[in-house]
Amino acid sequence: MHASRKAAALAGAVLAPVLAVSLPAGSASAHGYISDPPSRQAQCAAGTVSCGDITYEPQSVEGPKGLTSCSGGNSRFSELDDDSKGWVVTPVSKNTTFSWKLTAQHSTSTWEYYAGGRRIAVFDDGGAKPGAVVNHQVDFGGLTGKQKVLAVWNVADTSNAFYACIDVNVGG
Repeated sequence: MHASRKAAALAGAVLAPVLAVSLPAGSASAHGYISDPPSRQAQCAAGTVSCGDITYEPQSVEGPKGLTSCSGGNSRFSELDDDSKGWVVTPVSKNTTFSWKLTAQHSTSTWEYYAGGRRIAVFDDGGAKPGAVVNHQVDFGGLTGKQKVLAVWNVADTSNAFYACIDVNVGG
């Protein structure tokens, strides 16, 4: 190998990791989370609870559809799955509005809400593209007291969904 080729190869080997870190990530264009009542990732972003990476990208809890974890199966955001972390519990009424803040709108199949081990609400968007804020009125039915709500935004044109957990006290 000529000296100039060796130098070029060495320069490429040194610069490639720097460029890879400095370029924006394709999937990090991000997407959305529940801002009100404050979801766990909203509490991290606000500094209410001390968290890791999720503090800087609360909208990025994305994973395959069908999961039941607050982290969406993403190990970078595993602190969202820790029920003992000191999450602030928000008092809510039996019928409560959940507000999603979207940083990138995706065609949507459904929005789902789970509490008490079952699905308590589903909203079918039929593939429509939402606006920057999406509100859903959710009825907790017979559930009362402290509940962990799992909210899921199912994207229509991919196999992924976005996940958010919200700690509430229904009727409290």
